Amino acid sequence: MYGVFGEMAELAEGARLLSECVVKAAPRVRIPLSPPPPRPADLPAGYQTMDKIGDKLTAMPKVLVVDDEEEIRTSLCEIIRHVGHPCSGAADAEQALALLERNPVDVVITDIVMPGANGFELTEIIKKKYDCDVILITGYGGDFSYEEALEKGASDFAQKPVRPKELVARLKRVLRERELIAERRRMEARLRELTVTDDLTKLYNSRHFFRQIQSEIDRAARYDHPLSLLLLDVDGFKRFNDTYGHLEGDRVLMALGGVIQNCMRKNDSGYRYGGDEFTVILPMTRGREAVTVAERIRKGFRAEAFSPESDQDFQASVSIGITQCRPGEGWQELTKRADKAMYEAKSLGGNRSCLL
Repeated sequence: MYGVFGEMAELAEGARLLSECVVKAAPRVRIPLSPPPPRPADLPAGYQTMDKIGDKLTAMPKVLVVDDEEEIRTSLCEIIRHVGHPCSGAADAEQALALLERNPVDVVITDIVMPGANGFELTEIIKKKYDCDVILITGYGGDFSYEEALEKGASDFAQKPVRPKELVARLKRVLRERELIAERRRMEARLRELTVTDDLTKLYNSRHFFRQIQSEIDRAARYDHPLSLLLLDVDGFKRFNDTYGHLEGDRVLMALGGVIQNCMRKNDSGYRYGGDEFTVILPMTRGREAVTVAERIRKGFRAEAFSPESDQDFQASVSIGITQCRPGEGWQELTKRADKAMYEAKSLGGNRSCLL
């Protein structure tokens, strides 16, 4: 066992280090903090507990300490709370897992040698079931190694007694790496989104359509579900573009993209097929049911008002081809028939839908 309060002077520096880990994008709000532990007599007068500097911090990551020795567990929790992190304690792995089920945390700091499941076993369970990092600590340094801890999935390894400054520094490093990984995942997700999204309309792009349509056809065949396709084309769009310019034309396309988004159901997906053409994939939908969706889009777009010139209002319209997938056909046959249905609608004067 080691003394904690004799080293509390180190925590001011620890607080500074940990504050750098706060996610800057989070809202700047005053965090309600629980009352700090009683100030020991030997704590330096200039020491700032987190109730003094909490208004500089935003939402702090949560920590769980797991140790079967109550005095050590309490001491570690006090150190972590003093640098601003919500911290709870558990006496063994079973208790820790029950707490994690109710209240997820960002980092678990756990002893290795404990009754029941040991720290290595707990780490393996945590890494499989929860999105949090693990720091392993032990008073039996000769029996365990850093490499062994990493192999089990831990993010760091320390030997008891752990000085407060060392604990804070290790926690800071793990949290910094955790945030870097989270940021990388966000960037990767954004890049994936950009590769499949049309910049103008925010619908999926044609590249994603060609990947998705065959997948939906295969799924419909596998589960014997109906599948329908809409193909839409803005009536007189070239003439409108030539008359009022591409900027006004883009506003028309953006408006149609918004109408499609608002009219789709949960499992539907919309795509900008190219230029002023759009497609909508309708899983688990028969042709007659697809007509209902198409008419909702057509009427919604017709209700949009455009003012390409200050003294002139303009109503745009769309022609929609509708078709249901037939057994054994591929995406080429399906889209070709939808295209034919769309041109049939145009030949009848536009501003209508046609099922083929």
